[in-house]
Amino acid sequence: MATSPQSPRPSDPAEVEALHRLILASLDDDQAVETISIPLAGKSSIADFMVIASGRSTRQVASMAMKLAEKIKAEFGRSVRIEGLPTADWVLIDANDVIVHLFRPEVRSFYNLERMWAFGDAPTPPASPADRNP
Repeated sequence: MATSPQSPRPSDPAEVEALHRLILASLDDDQAVETISIPLAGKSSIADFMVIASGRSTRQVASMAMKLAEKIKAEFGRSVRIEGLPTADWVLIDANDVIVHLFRPEVRSFYNLERMWAFGDAPTPPASPADRNP
């Protein structure tokens, strides 16, 4: 069976790290709140990293997700799978090596993925947005 030019998991660790950096930079540029990255190597085979961040509104969450998908396509030539975009309370972006969860703060606090995936290593997210609009 021939391998697709767009392989689901790049074998190059440098490419995985570049994808991870691009995602973190994009979320920072879009003023994501409480962004954390959880290394999954050795914990799960689904991805190398899980990134979790919040947006202040459904509009911001949707915008961050769409911009991130566009940047990954432009930089790495691969499309990502996106779930949850219509309501944008919780948007999942599957970039193969990096899984991104974007939440509204209330939804993030309810599901508390940091605790589940970090096995208690990660801080608990705040119950309300931590920062104020300038």
